[in-house]
Amino acid sequence: MLSDIEIARNAVIRNISCIAADLGLKEDDYECYGKYKAKLFAVSAPRKAKLILVTAMTPTKQGDGKTTISIGLADGLRKIGKKSILALREPSLGPVFGMKGGAAGGGYSQVVPMEDINLHFTGDFHAITSANNLLCALIDNHLQQGNTLGIDPRTITFKRCLDMNDRALRHVVIGMGGKSNGVVREDHFCITVASEVMAVFCLATSLEDLEERLGNITVAQTYDKREVKARDLKAQGAMTVLLKEAFRPNLVQTLEGTPAIIHGGPFANIAHGCNSVQATDTAMRLADYVVTEAGFGSDLGAEKFLDIKCRKADLAPSCAVLVATIKAMKLHGDGDMKTGFANVKKHFDNLRNIFGLNVVVNLNRFGNDTEEEIALFRQLCGENNMACSVSTGFVDGGNGCIELAEKVVAEAEKKSQPQFLYELSDSIEEKINKIARKCYGADGAVFPTAVLKKLENLAPEYANYAICIAKTQYSFSDDPKLLNVPANFKINVRDIDIKSGCGFIVVYLGDIITMPGLPKVPNAEVIKLVDGETVGLF
Repeated sequence: MLSDIEIARNAVIRNISCIAADLGLKEDDYECYGKYKAKLFAVSAPRKAKLILVTAMTPTKQGDGKTTISIGLADGLRKIGKKSILALREPSLGPVFGMKGGAAGGGYSQVVPMEDINLHFTGDFHAITSANNLLCALIDNHLQQGNTLGIDPRTITFKRCLDMNDRALRHVVIGMGGKSNGVVREDHFCITVASEVMAVFCLATSLEDLEERLGNITVAQTYDKREVKARDLKAQGAMTVLLKEAFRPNLVQTLEGTPAIIHGGPFANIAHGCNSVQATDTAMRLADYVVTEAGFGSDLGAEKFLDIKCRKADLAPSCAVLVATIKAMKLHGDGDMKTGFANVKKHFDNLRNIFGLNVVVNLNRFGNDTEEEIALFRQLCGENNMACSVSTGFVDGGNGCIELAEKVVAEAEKKSQPQFLYELSDSIEEKINKIARKCYGADGAVFPTAVLKKLENLAPEYANYAICIAKTQYSFSDDPKLLNVPANFKINVRDIDIKSGCGFIVVYLGDIITMPGLPKVPNAEVIKLVDGETVGLF
């Protein structure tokens, strides 16, 4: 069988102007970046599409093909006569060169040009990295040039970033080498997709909103405990200039020519895990069905998609797709698929009973799955009154997702009442506890004294902020070893971080980190050029 990259290279890709024309766009509505990529200008048509959210059960370390299913579903919807658009995140170079590899789908359900999308794409992440680090440079320059704001260097919370897994940069000391080289202080790096600028970029609704949010970013405190914002350093204007072109959504296509808008890429186990509001909003003005995904399971990407993104952008999914695999069910059931189905059921209950969504449970079928296992999956879904489907998008593209597409259309036509897990008027502790108890099945949250003190000292303006949990993706708990549906546990809040540009509070659980490291054998070791072509990307 051909590799993913071989399939992508053998595909007949249409000129991006043809994809744009299919959407009813004129030449002035987009700007080409070569033959197969384009940046879109604002679309004035009203929102009309049904929004389909793709999420998953608690994944294995290899993932369970959620992006592949999203792509296959968008293609499948077109196969049954629906005007669909795909709206995804951009891949980060960290996983590409780390453990997971590319994030542009797989097999015959891919977005193309695959290599471009995985490697630099249109430069959006470089612009975000530059804007982030410009603010860092302005902070340190202010300290060097007299510090008229009275910034206490020990309180600087805004981190430098890099779109690469580099654990050596988690904790660093800067300003070494003498007085002319800056003020000596401890500093930190996060990966670009976990940065606040990335999150702000993805939540902003316009360039004006982007500039306002960037100015709202809290960077430090003064010696007399006053907060210092990016606007106090007059940083937001230049940062917005750096992001001006990147802020426009990217238009590409699937292997089957379905339009795909790929833009932004916050991590879901650290940040809010959704593509940009701009991309989703644009897609909903151009199609009848928009397929989007949120990273990892309902306890991470989907919860944040609904409680943060949908709340802020006035979005309401018509249906959710819950991706499951036999491999993952067996992992959570210690080898027994039926036992591991409890994990699927918990995610289904979150989507259906907490968030009020219509749900299709979709089995992403792998080649070694048996007919008996497929039958058991359908039986278990039937016993639990779950609409279900089995898809083979990896090997069959859109044709392998027709059953899923038909089930999604049927569910999307039904009345639903999307709702949020918590109210913004709840106290911060109450919000965290509601997520822990309702979404994770925990007995509540444990707050160390240092965190409680932080909460007590928060400014009143933060009381109505949303919550963005940063935790392991491999468990409902904060312990990746607690599989399936753990019981009788509490989540451990290690720290909190105010993201005033985003309007949410990041709550760190367990030992989650914001700058990943490379594995013992990183994917980078097998990526190289052979006769001018990239090999090893997949």
